[in-house]
Amino acid sequence: MILVTGSAGRVGRSVVAALRSTGREVRGFDLRASGTGGDEVVGSLEDAGSVARAVTEVTGVLHLGAFMSWAAADRDRMFSSNVDGTRRLLDAAAGAGVKRFVFASSGEVYPENLPEFLPVTEDHPLRPNSPYGLTKLLGEELVRFHQRQKKMETVILRFSHTQDAAELLDEESFFSGPRFFLRSRVKQQENFGNKLIADLLRAADIGQPAHVLARNQDGRPFRMHITDTRDMVAGILLALDHPDAAGGVFNLGSDEPVDFADIVPRMSAMTGLPVVTVNLPGAGVYYHTSNRRITETLGFKPEWTMDRMLQEALSARQHRQAVGKAS
Repeated sequence: MILVTGSAGRVGRSVVAALRSTGREVRGFDLRASGTGGDEVVGSLEDAGSVARAVTEVTGVLHLGAFMSWAAADRDRMFSSNVDGTRRLLDAAAGAGVKRFVFASSGEVYPENLPEFLPVTEDHPLRPNSPYGLTKLLGEELVRFHQRQKKMETVILRFSHTQDAAELLDEESFFSGPRFFLRSRVKQQENFGNKLIADLLRAADIGQPAHVLARNQDGRPFRMHITDTRDMVAGILLALDHPDAAGGVFNLGSDEPVDFADIVPRMSAMTGLPVVTVNLPGAGVYYHTSNRRITETLGFKPEWTMDRMLQEALSARQHRQAVGKAS
């Protein structure tokens, strides 16, 4: 039996589906039901009883569940879930005889948005500058402690930013909307309480829906990794099963970063929406994370290039528009 935490989330649901498609026994664990059927524990990592039920008769754990927030009001909950919850799950898994525990960490432990060198490898200093990144680093330390105890094998995966391809051209998408569409980004910054940034973006509004090409204060376009969910699932399953993954730490993500100066005009050509360029305060987002270790050690091969993702995104957008007109 494989336990997948965060089984109602984007990556978790896909991992559960992939495991079940090969006939493996899977149990989901999340705060809410996934709606996919099958064995599932609905509960919290903060509840010892739920955790104990979740690890019963489990041989492998994929700990994908986490609470992510940028709101100061959510900080206590984030540390309770991501740190205390991870500790509770690790202790229960070790006590239940779990053989391998895979932990989903994040590039924010470096952090990728303030790299000391490029490309960012697993040997980069770990100096998170966000509360979420700190919770992930503390989670890693808990995992490393259990690895030293030698009661079960552990694997740490530092996740790239993950997207379903269909989200890339969707203004309502939680991540892609604010990343690539001006008005969605304004709403996001307003929700974050970043009035200065929201006002700056609002001033760039040309009176119609538009894409936004974000650049830093010196005019350098943003650059970051965006990895398709299906490639992330492939890497997670390698971490679960590959003998050489045990005890390892791996960046998990696409081969190359996405340059916004390239992708945003391509999106514009697909949607017919204009592009608005905005220089934002600060150094901006600009990084390249190496996946060389996981490709060479575990044979990870990302298949979903940005070209493929954009074609799928366009089809999904056209379908949404057709449905909207029909209704």
